[in-house]
Amino acid sequence: MEEIMLTIQNLSYSHPDSALLFSDISLTLNPLEKIALIGNNGTGKSILLKIIAGILMPSNGTIQLDARPYYVPQQFGQYNKLSIGEALGIDKKLKALHEILAGNISEQNYETLNDDWALEERCNNVLNYWKLSNLDLDEKLENLSGGQTTKVFLAGIGIHQPSLVLLDEPSNHLDDEGRELLYDFIRNARQAQIIVSHDRTLLNLLHKTCELKKNEITVYGGNYDFYVSQKQTETEALTQDIRNKEKALKKAKEKEQQTIERKQKSTVRVKKKAVKLCLPKIAINTLKNSAERSTARIAEVHSGKIENVRSELQSLRAGLSAIDQMKFNFESSGLHKGKKLLIADQINYGYEQQEYLWKENINLQIVSGERIAIQGPNGSGKTTLIKLILGTLEPKIGQLFRATGNSVYIDQNYALINADLNVYEQAQLFNTTALHEHQIKTNLNRYLFTKDDWDKSCAVLSGGERMRLILCCLSLSNQAPDMIVLDEPTNNLDIQNIEILTGVIKDYQGTLLVVSHDTVFLEQINIGRIFQL
Repeated sequence: MEEIMLTIQNLSYSHPDSALLFSDISLTLNPLEKIALIGNNGTGKSILLKIIAGILMPSNGTIQLDARPYYVPQQFGQYNKLSIGEALGIDKKLKALHEILAGNISEQNYETLNDDWALEERCNNVLNYWKLSNLDLDEKLENLSGGQTTKVFLAGIGIHQPSLVLLDEPSNHLDDEGRELLYDFIRNARQAQIIVSHDRTLLNLLHKTCELKKNEITVYGGNYDFYVSQKQTETEALTQDIRNKEKALKKAKEKEQQTIERKQKSTVRVKKKAVKLCLPKIAINTLKNSAERSTARIAEVHSGKIENVRSELQSLRAGLSAIDQMKFNFESSGLHKGKKLLIADQINYGYEQQEYLWKENINLQIVSGERIAIQGPNGSGKTTLIKLILGTLEPKIGQLFRATGNSVYIDQNYALINADLNVYEQAQLFNTTALHEHQIKTNLNRYLFTKDDWDKSCAVLSGGERMRLILCCLSLSNQAPDMIVLDEPTNNLDIQNIEILTGVIKDYQGTLLVVSHDTVFLEQINIGRIFQL
């Protein structure tokens, strides 16, 4: 029987304000097993990783762990003032090694090194793998890019060689080259892994997919594509159950109406017969009251049956995923296809005294209806090119023609959202066609903002909620933007919200410009051309 490395039993966690995040969840992990931990934003995936790593304590339940885990967080700001060596916890060992080699053979140095004579060689090999050989271990993390910092912590896996690795959104800040290195590492790694990610290419490299919900972890015995297939089967079965229950509800209402109508007709016949037989008025009233009580009892019985069916139907509908509940109404751009929107002739840009950003000047044409992805390594100037295209920057050299039109730029921070407004007020900002209040709220409902959300401050919305609110705002216009520009749109989204964004963008018929390293997303939104920097 295979040894179990990690056992989680009946685990619960509540925030410091006592709000319950998840409860009674259980999971086991075997040595060398690689699992994906997925779930909607706010379900507690990152919290669970921190509990396993020993950073947080659960409210209830137990964890049995036969290995010391190595944890790579999603955010690294808390390490900014540390050097690379300090952040990786190897600075004291390296210092001891260097002192011993320099002749200082104190007992303290030998104790600190703990016979790890290959440490420096291991560091060099690992940093070289992650393309970080140009970095000094004394370099402060605050001087590194997001991608470099991520790779530093990933390098720590090869340095410390743990049996269990916990990764929280490891591909978020990586460019295409960095992602390929990560994928290669995951394929060949000889340790157990639990990975939280929305990168579907990465998720397909893993053995199991575990979906975290408030009261359970559901384990699917395959990679992400297998999970999607299984969920689709579940959704189809659920949808059929909903249809059957809707038919049952309709039939119950019809039966109630028919039964009451028959009873009423019977009562009328009895009353006519009583009058014809010249029965006393008191007898007629007694018959009338008895008939009314009987009709009321019948109505009550049928009402109870209908309410039971309705309750079961509501419960089934609640089981549908958000994407299956949504209704999109994204209109097309009014521009005819093929109109030249931008012509860039030998343009380049430089910040302040900097030399030109690109070694070769850029030539680019964009015509309406195109779907273009801008790609390049970190620091290659993708966002700068977007700003030139949109007109927020002007080139230092070259000629740039922009046609007049309506463009919308959706950046990683969703700057179109005003944090000082509530959800309804934000939608009202985009109400350029004088829609009535109920029409705006209907649209908000389509994008999963219910009555409870309308007064919620935009400042507290998650990344996925902000993205959905922007899409809702754009849908309020009677005409979609001529061009939508997306800058790393999937970076801060869970899989559910990526699917929502994908569904809307697939239906959009205008011009699309996307900066993204998410190859699955680019494929699904039907990118037709890649412009490589």
